Amino acid sequence: MIRKEEFEEVCQQSLLMIEEAGIQLTSEDRSRMTSADFGLSHIKTEGVQILTMFETERIAGKILVLLPNQTEPEHWHPTVGDDAGKEEIIRAISGDLYFYIAGKDTMQHGFIVEGKSDCYTMRNEVVLKPGDQLVLPAGSKHWFQAGESGAVMYSFSTKVSDLLDQFSDPDIVRETIITE
Repeated sequence: MIRKEEFEEVCQQSLLMIEEAGIQLTSEDRSRMTSADFGLSHIKTEGVQILTMFETERIAGKILVLLPNQTEPEHWHPTVGDDAGKEEIIRAISGDLYFYIAGKDTMQHGFIVEGKSDCYTMRNEVVLKPGDQLVLPAGSKHWFQAGESGAVMYSFSTKVSDLLDQFSDPDIVRETIITE
């Protein structure tokens, strides 16, 4: 759950970060900015801001923003029926971005959210600088985190099924609830 005031604050901060990264936004784009706190009620620690540029039955393009040291919780895009799950390509635009995927523990730059070591099991660190990209195969468990200046990235993916994402943290609720 997130207070309306805090929701608006992180969305405005994210829009500013997008524009500072050199991406031109229309007023319609600005109105579509949203934030997900995953029901954890500490958006600046665990969460992500999302601007959906386009979404069809087969493909989607989004701009994702992480505030300074903000973490998107560990998750994966599962198989649903005949669909193998969402495949995603991340391309860093600005800031320092740390992705954690399956493999040897190489974590050096990021950190595990306090008290949540069981919820962040992927420790193979991939550092993305502006212009770098990473392909995340369908079904692959991952999480990501911004450095001290935050991070802006593109996310291009196959069919969007975000509400079906699975999370390592059992306390996560996928839909954001905004309160007064």
